[in-house]
Amino acid sequence: MADVGEVLMSVLSTIRVPKPGDRVHKDECALSFSSPESEGGLFVCMNSFLGFGSQYVDRHHARSGQRAYLHITRTCKAKKEDDNNSGSGHPPKKKPTRLAIGIEGGFDVDQQQYEEDVKVVILPDRQEVTSDDLGAMPDVVRERVSLSMAGIMAADSVSHTLQVQQWDGEVRQESRHAVDLKQLDNGVKIPPSGWRCEVCDLQENLWMNLTDGKVLCGRRYFDGTGGNNHALLHFQETGYPLAVKLGTITPDGADVYSYDEDDMVLDSKLPEHLSHFGIDMMTMEKTERTMTELEIAVNQRVGEWEVIQESGTTLRPLFGPGLTGMKNLGNSCYLNSVMQVLFTVPDFQSKYVSNIDKIIDEAPSDPTQDFKTQIAKLGYGLLSGEYSKPAPDAGDENGASEPRGDQIGIAPRMFKALVGRGHPEFSTNRQQDAQEFLLHFINMVERNCRSGANPSEAFRFLVEERIVCQQSQKAKYTQRVDYIVQLPVPMDQATNTEELQEAERRREEGDSSALTVRAQIPFTACMAALSEPEILTDFWSSAVQSKTTATKTTRFASFPDHLVIQIKKFTFGLDWVPKKLDVSIDVPDTLDLSSLRATGQQPGEELLPEVAPPPLMTPDVEVKGILGSHGNEEDDSLYSPLLSPVLDDSTVSQLCEMGFPLEACRKAVYYTGNTGIDAAMNWIMGHMDDPDFSAPLVLPGCSSGAGTTPTESLCEEHLATIVSMGFSRDQATKALRATSNVLDRAVDWIFSHLDDLESMDVSEGGRSAAESEGGREPPPGPRVRDGPGKYELFAFISHMGTSTMCGHYVCHIKKDQQWVIFNDQKVCASEKPPKDLGYLYFYRRVAE
Repeated sequence: MADVGEVLMSVLSTIRVPKPGDRVHKDECALSFSSPESEGGLFVCMNSFLGFGSQYVDRHHARSGQRAYLHITRTCKAKKEDDNNSGSGHPPKKKPTRLAIGIEGGFDVDQQQYEEDVKVVILPDRQEVTSDDLGAMPDVVRERVSLSMAGIMAADSVSHTLQVQQWDGEVRQESRHAVDLKQLDNGVKIPPSGWRCEVCDLQENLWMNLTDGKVLCGRRYFDGTGGNNHALLHFQETGYPLAVKLGTITPDGADVYSYDEDDMVLDSKLPEHLSHFGIDMMTMEKTERTMTELEIAVNQRVGEWEVIQESGTTLRPLFGPGLTGMKNLGNSCYLNSVMQVLFTVPDFQSKYVSNIDKIIDEAPSDPTQDFKTQIAKLGYGLLSGEYSKPAPDAGDENGASEPRGDQIGIAPRMFKALVGRGHPEFSTNRQQDAQEFLLHFINMVERNCRSGANPSEAFRFLVEERIVCQQSQKAKYTQRVDYIVQLPVPMDQATNTEELQEAERRREEGDSSALTVRAQIPFTACMAALSEPEILTDFWSSAVQSKTTATKTTRFASFPDHLVIQIKKFTFGLDWVPKKLDVSIDVPDTLDLSSLRATGQQPGEELLPEVAPPPLMTPDVEVKGILGSHGNEEDDSLYSPLLSPVLDDSTVSQLCEMGFPLEACRKAVYYTGNTGIDAAMNWIMGHMDDPDFSAPLVLPGCSSGAGTTPTESLCEEHLATIVSMGFSRDQATKALRATSNVLDRAVDWIFSHLDDLESMDVSEGGRSAAESEGGREPPPGPRVRDGPGKYELFAFISHMGTSTMCGHYVCHIKKDQQWVIFNDQKVCASEKPPKDLGYLYFYRRVAE
């Protein structure tokens, strides 16, 4: 074996010192969930700064030729006292005072203390060099290696940077009602203490309306505590928007809520508004917890059994393959729940986990940025059982160490960073909607599976919509692809109406002992609401050439292998304020949807003529080019660019007032033929994800504007990225030119123009010339699987909280006929799976 000093000298040119901007992966293996705390520690390449576990470092050395690695091992220091005990003389650990991450006073994301051991390891013989060894080596070796070691250890790791990504939940905006708030001169004066709700006599969680001085109790929380909603009901009756939480008023401010804006807000005129009702801010003392303090308390409890439905039972921890917990990275329970369920689906297992060796062998030089590699890493981490081990348990002061299901588990930081990159919501540490994340992830799988097996096909199905003109009785059939069945909740179909009314009556009378009653909705009623014909009042019929009434019926044109059902608990009130329906639905274990299969055109049924709505144009503009002349300076197209659409200004204005971009509103009205607000709104909802959603309305025959200059130089790296997804160079070029050479927009564009691209003459990287020259058949439709419409429930995701943007998600999955609850790092046998309170339900086809 060569002298280690000579070896170091021979590899010195490959050893780098991290510079600002270098990504240093010193907390997590790029190909597994090994870390410095794992057996064997972590090896950080001293050239690329990628980290590798002991089982993968040799592979990286063989592929890259790199030989020098910084070997980091960590062991946890034993805790000498609990969080609140300062008996040793040390101050107690600080509790968070701000609803924030990575900000002074916020949550501490890494409270564990470690002892580290660091040395250089030279492959392939794994020769070790300690800091002491460096002292006896030549200056040039000692200096370069020491600087690299110190730089790697001093650098913020990518994982840690993501973990402490700053987020401040206390940033509040000035209310639009604050400056001109109307206050009634009704003589009301509020005493400095002794407050009670004027309706039910509650003495806590009290809010004073800043318009009329009414003192009323706050909202009822999802667990039945809080208040009786009397302050909210008062707003709904009066429209008086602002209220202040009594007990939080101090000389520094107070909690102010805007019911109209549905958010905590700032009121710059608060001293004046309080003085109107006899309250002097400068003399007030805080007697109640602020909303921020309450939310901090909830966030600190969010991983405990007390906030989930099975809190009344002792749950048996489970360990082993497919029973691996996932760490909560800060409001990441939505991602944890979705990925736990997806990796019980055979398509995802076979695509990513069965092929993990091949995927890792083919991984690019930086596997942390490769979608396929990071999914395979996550799937193997969940299914292998390697990380499904009990977490170290310090036990309580009496020595009792009752198992609670905590696991070492896996922390999907690289995966979360990759799937959220560039997304305005999933790149943050805020809570998200699990259903929206599921669709986002399926979309990413679709993009990255242009060639080879596509596991998202397990969920893909075709929906047939049949519209019948009631005047002519002629029909129109359309099909669209979907992945989720959204099931409406008909509240008027509750089976316990009398019980609900009685509970509401008792609350209105101020009976504080009245129990919270949950509306019980039959699943059959939800299915009926989905399948019943919808009445279209402003349908433009091509048969009668005018607007008339039509009926729309929705059916399954194919049944997927796996069916996802979303219960639409999150909705909008009449005032467009988001709310969650508190309902219990008797969701069945088995489902037969055979009666909802689409039948297509019926014998003897006539179809509506394929005629476009009448053109929208100004009456004083001469119609040019309609005969399609061969072109001259004045007229070179079938439709003249001089034609300007006559758009219903009132409809455009209504849409703009809802917050949609002006050009999107104009397009919605144009493409729905001025047929009214409902049709335009439906168009907007169906096209919000279009890359050109807010781009200017371009009429047929007009130039498509910027980004189409043929001489524009394109980024070769962007071209290569799109070609690697399975598209041709010509198609990639067209996408980049259509989106001003912006990669993310180009990828969105290419997936929204697949039909157009399929008909392009492609050469390099695409279809062969013989294929292109053959008979030009229309592009094939999306691949869907089909089979019997009989299903069995195998998983569901539940949500606790008042909104998808807060609260907590857990999932239940049926494994070997046993329901298992996955609550982040806790994995236990479920005693009473709350199937009636789920949000997303996952069914698989029953084999006949």
